[in-house]
Amino acid sequence: MKKITLVAAAIGLSLTTAFVQAKVSEAEAAKLGTELTPLGGLKAGNADGSIPAWDGGITTPPAGYKVGDHHPDPFPEDKVQFEITAANMSQYADLLSEGQKKMFETYPDTFKIPVYQTRRTASNPQFVYDATKVNATRAELVEGGNGIKNAAMGIPFPIPQNGLEAIWNHILRYRGQAIQRYGGQAAPTASGDYNVIGFDDILMIKYAEDGVTPEKLEKENVLMKFKQSITEPARLAGTALLVHETMDQVKEPRQAWTYNTGQRRVRKAPNIAYDAPGTAADGLRTTDDFDMFNGAPDRYNWTLKGKQELYVPYNNYTLHSDKVKYEDILQPGHINPELTRFEKHRVWVVEANLKPEYRHIYQKRVFYIDEDSWQILVADMYDNRNQLYRVAMAYAINYYDLPTLWSTLDVYYDLNSRRYLALGLDNETRMYDFTIKPSDSEFTSQALRREGLR
Repeated sequence: MKKITLVAAAIGLSLTTAFVQAKVSEAEAAKLGTELTPLGGLKAGNADGSIPAWDGGITTPPAGYKVGDHHPDPFPEDKVQFEITAANMSQYADLLSEGQKKMFETYPDTFKIPVYQTRRTASNPQFVYDATKVNATRAELVEGGNGIKNAAMGIPFPIPQNGLEAIWNHILRYRGQAIQRYGGQAAPTASGDYNVIGFDDILMIKYAEDGVTPEKLEKENVLMKFKQSITEPARLAGTALLVHETMDQVKEPRQAWTYNTGQRRVRKAPNIAYDAPGTAADGLRTTDDFDMFNGAPDRYNWTLKGKQELYVPYNNYTLHSDKVKYEDILQPGHINPELTRFEKHRVWVVEANLKPEYRHIYQKRVFYIDEDSWQILVADMYDNRNQLYRVAMAYAINYYDLPTLWSTLDVYYDLNSRRYLALGLDNETRMYDFTIKPSDSEFTSQALRREGLR
């Protein structure tokens, strides 16, 4: 494991997965917005200036942007400072994950990391910052860490004490109150052939709703509701998935239903969790890989290793552009590196090790979480031989209309098959809609059946 800087003053002495009271003192919480960003990152830059101080991130969109557009690059004049390749990778080894290094080893002639100026663009609305400060002194993990309580709307644990708190910060980071997403995914073969699977997703985030309280969340025990329909190809169109994600997963685990167009029936789907194969993903990701990690964390022991500097995908507006076609992005082995942007940022490092009494195709997972947004940007996954199996990267942008930092494309690289899954392709579709106001009645098994029969 490369050297990691432990930020003892910020995270205290308890860095293990053991259950602890998460609440921090009023004095510690007062650091939020002063020496720490409102979400808990270090406000200051690094020693050599290659990471600047956080100055609030993007708070206004570029001139000419209007809601509904693909988000234009706010830094069109930025140029590549240098490229990391298989030939010079050793010079940057301390700033790369083990999975990134393995990508250079697997694709020595084609994979590269173009490095740009670091721009700390992550931002959230003020009400998220306010809620985060309140959460800091009262949020707690439920028994075993398999849920949270006494938190709403903001990051629950901005000054995390252990790995479970850090992963819950990622799960509950702000992404608006409801989102409709259009687009799809593709899993190119080793030779580069692919078909696009189209999706229409709606995510309703109860945790971030206007007027939400911890008491209301605890009573209803639902964090978010998710519905996904396949729109293409024709043989899969109409297949649908509905998920209710619970707040206290000890009290009640995730609820899920599927609609199968061939059977024209809705079925309860208790296996939509953990390492069950992802929807139409050619076996290239697990269910809990979605959004880099989601669902119950109970099968792993979680350790907060500390912070380090890492080259991560950030401000990937070119990859997001509607001027780019899917065929420009999708290449054999990996996406087109010429369209990507990497920057040096500080990340929290969280290691998850499978508990002896459980099974999962990943024995170990290492997550690299952006200090400014709590978005997982890189994840290394190891198989049951403790060999690198997959590496995932979330290519992030700031969505000005909220604002929030979120990925525009998640890519899961399978090092054994030399294939990958690109999830979130949206260049040739409408842009996400953050203005929708769905009702709870749209997220029932009956609604799933009605929509499937249309």
